[in-house]
Amino acid sequence: MELLKGKTAMVTGGTRGIGYAIVKLYLENGASVALCGSRQETVDKALAQLKAENPDYRVIGLCPDIQDADEMAKAIETVKETFGSFDIMVNNAGVSARDSLYAYKPEDFAKTMDLNVKAVFICAQAAARVMKEQGGGVIINTSSMVSIYGQPAGVAYPASKFAVNGLTKSLARELGRDNIRVNAVAPGVTRTDMVAALPEEAIKPIVAGIPLGRVGEPEDVANAFLFLASDMASYVTGEILSVDGAART
Repeated sequence: MELLKGKTAMVTGGTRGIGYAIVKLYLENGASVALCGSRQETVDKALAQLKAENPDYRVIGLCPDIQDADEMAKAIETVKETFGSFDIMVNNAGVSARDSLYAYKPEDFAKTMDLNVKAVFICAQAAARVMKEQGGGVIINTSSMVSIYGQPAGVAYPASKFAVNGLTKSLARELGRDNIRVNAVAPGVTRTDMVAALPEEAIKPIVAGIPLGRVGEPEDVANAFLFLASDMASYVTGEILSVDGAART
């Protein structure tokens, strides 16, 4: 199937894990994709992997500072000039945190909020300006199950994802009149590099708390991003779609 044929997407945090799975699935479904990362070497590595799988993929790599409004505006304009349109903005870049409140440095709290919230605002604003001019588009943000249930340490991370949910719901109401849909995906425990590196004894109690009996795969989460980006979700906006195996921890 080519659910995104003729569409152009930008995916931040697209060099590995869930972001890379989103990029690959979008390409497989006919989209042209701008893959964004924080370092040129990781972007180049991801591009090489994709091109090795399919040399015909329409994909480029960029390293904009997603916390800089001017850089993001220029990056989006580059994507539009390259592929002819700008239809889908996936705000996936982010950082987690596990610091105890008693040892949490205010500057570390601020860094998490800047990358996980401020950057989402900047990218959404830049994308919406272009989408409004062309008659519509889709913005999808990466949230987390901890935005709903919290977590026992690293308070900045769930706080930032609560904020992402608020941005998502509010922007959906504001931008609907411009034919721009805004949704978020809230993954549960997913087999990213960090989770894959955990020993078996650490994985077992995690799996025990998931009714489906397994951790999620990046492709499970990417499928939700595909649905929300496609016309199948043309009347879906303002939603926070949980992809967590019904985990409630």
